[in-house]
Amino acid sequence: MPVNRRKKNSRLRGSHTHGWGSKKKHRGSGNRGGFGMAGTGKRSDNKKPWVLKVYGTSYFGKRGFNLPREVKKEVKAINIQDLPDRKEINITEMGYNKLLSKGRISKPVKITVESCSAKAKAKIEKAGGQIILPE
Repeated sequence: MPVNRRKKNSRLRGSHTHGWGSKKKHRGSGNRGGFGMAGTGKRSDNKKPWVLKVYGTSYFGKRGFNLPREVKKEVKAINIQDLPDRKEINITEMGYNKLLSKGRISKPVKITVESCSAKAKAKIEKAGGQIILPE
């Protein structure tokens, strides 16, 4: 007899039935096929007529919460170190919508952008520059 024998349930993980044959066997509910709404055919495309009659078509199919695509706004950001060397820069025309603070800036620059991080705004203003945000 082996000393360190693994338990049966650890060996049967992922086996779908844990060695009891059919799915309905060994579920502890006798011969009735399960508890509650078990056997209503939601999983294997066996739509039972009585389920459709009692619950309607709303019982089947996916339900949940999905954000519309318009709500999810894609952020395209640019860092201070990647800005071109000019006195006035319009970042929105360049295709970006956010300014981030990575890098250094020494000259005063006037920047037009949709949004920026607080740290980036502080760096620009410390160098004597100005950030123009939309109202």
